[in-house]
Amino acid sequence: MREITIGPNDSGQRMDKFLLKAVPSLPQSLIYKYLRTKRIKCNGKRCENSSRLQVGDKIQLFIADEFFLDADDCRAFLAASDTLNILYEDNNILLLNKPVGLVVHEDSSNSADTLINRVQHYLFNKGEYLPESENSFAPALCNRIDRNTQGIVIAAKNAEALRILNQKIKDRKVHKFYLCIVHGRLPKKQDTLSAFLRKDSSSNQVQVFDQQRSGCKTILTKYRVLQVRGRFSLVEVELLTGRTHQIRAHFSHIGHPLLGDGKYGFQKDSQGSGFSHQALCAYKLQFDFSGDSDAGCLQYLDGKCFEIQDVPFRDNFLNGKFDSL
Repeated sequence: MREITIGPNDSGQRMDKFLLKAVPSLPQSLIYKYLRTKRIKCNGKRCENSSRLQVGDKIQLFIADEFFLDADDCRAFLAASDTLNILYEDNNILLLNKPVGLVVHEDSSNSADTLINRVQHYLFNKGEYLPESENSFAPALCNRIDRNTQGIVIAAKNAEALRILNQKIKDRKVHKFYLCIVHGRLPKKQDTLSAFLRKDSSSNQVQVFDQQRSGCKTILTKYRVLQVRGRFSLVEVELLTGRTHQIRAHFSHIGHPLLGDGKYGFQKDSQGSGFSHQALCAYKLQFDFSGDSDAGCLQYLDGKCFEIQDVPFRDNFLNGKFDSL
């Protein structure tokens, strides 16, 4: 028998949801069976899969040891680097400037050196994350950007911060701004583009349409042209919806693909620019919790704005590097 004591990062969860994270090797079907047959109890008593956990509750598990991870499994993140470019840090969150070439989560390449593993390694070294002392929580990312996109990624250090940020992003209370270079001159100085996007998970690519089609989701992309030089435009974009490859696919759809984008643009049009990937950076983040009573431990972030100052392609553009292309 093993016993788990519920801590602050575990409380408020349903029993079944907690067990899926605390004992990930235990199939969901067995979780329900073991709750029903009292091989999993709470405070020595039978409990339901929907029971809400409170700090101090003790979960007794009369299950085989094979379902529990060993210490090496819990510390797999140590195989990653602990190097981070930190834009901002406090007791609840990290704002990270992710470099081009680094994936946020493990992908088909199975590389251990991911942004989330770096975050966990960094916090482990600081003594702020000890996986053996956590039952169901691990520091997590609240947003993601493509491997070849630079920009701000938010990491939550505790369960309350993660819950609040996930909800605020869903409620569009966290405003995300991007810089990009697009081919050509946009028809308007500023505009909000509307279209419909469909994702093909098998190819990790999306299609954009002007009319609604089966499987499509609405996309809204607000932009402002900052400067035009030669046959390129430097553009600031605010994502009003956050779909996969939205900026890249939406600008390509209207005939202005991003410089260097081989997936949605034409690589030959970027020859000589030195770009082998899209000129795109998630460079600014603004928190807008005004009028909210549910920002909890993150209320202090209301109105704060964070911005990456070092955006190489922007500086090169403004210095005229692409004028001759």
